[in-house]
Amino acid sequence: AYDFLELYRRYGCVLQTGGDDQWSNILAGVDLIRRVEGVTVHALTYPLLTTATGAKMGKTAAGAVWLDPEKVSPYEYYQYWINCDDQDVEKLLKIFTFLPLAEIKHLAALEGAELREAKRVLAYEATLITHGEAAAQAAEQAAKALFAGGGDVAAIPATVLPLSRLEQGLGLLEIFAEVGLTKSRGEARRMVQQGGVYVNDVRIDEPETLLTTNNITDQGILLRAGKKKYHRLVFEEQ
Repeated sequence: AYDFLELYRRYGCVLQTGGDDQWSNILAGVDLIRRVEGVTVHALTYPLLTTATGAKMGKTAAGAVWLDPEKVSPYEYYQYWINCDDQDVEKLLKIFTFLPLAEIKHLAALEGAELREAKRVLAYEATLITHGEAAAQAAEQAAKALFAGGGDVAAIPATVLPLSRLEQGLGLLEIFAEVGLTKSRGEARRMVQQGGVYVNDVRIDEPETLLTTNNITDQGILLRAGKKKYHRLVFEEQ
């Protein structure tokens, strides 16, 4: 409530907006300003964006998506949308793209394997709006390279490391935590034990595995956590 009062005093703000879950807080600000300043201000709320299960889509939710490419790369942003729930596709196309409603209706009517095309369009259009055409095309090409064959892996999130780090062997658990594929070495170890860690698309069963120059391919070293979370290591001589 007090933030609305300060906004009114400093900037003459007479309207505060927010999600439905902020209705009582904003209304408290309206009442506070009326009592303290003797003026009428206004509140406007809108329905929260939720998934098909009713879960809130926001920064406090698990797997939150950010617009800042430093927090979520264009490739990861693209993957966020293409992996949405089937039931959410039509709603998300209407909210996060500028496609004509007739085209959205056509895409939403697709079923089974064809629904993947609707998700691809959603992912591309949403990434285009947020990050631009070049980033959207690169993210789409990277997805094709990883999941459909062909395409370019250049848009996959990558970390450049000195080649010297491979000389004595680079710990698998260490690098997975370092590049953010897991939150910690412990989580990386558990993922290995559960069969969810891959290097160059080969499953790794030994947590103490060391990466060496023998693991380098033309694309560097490709790490994968689970089914769809990728990161590429690129090495340079120093």
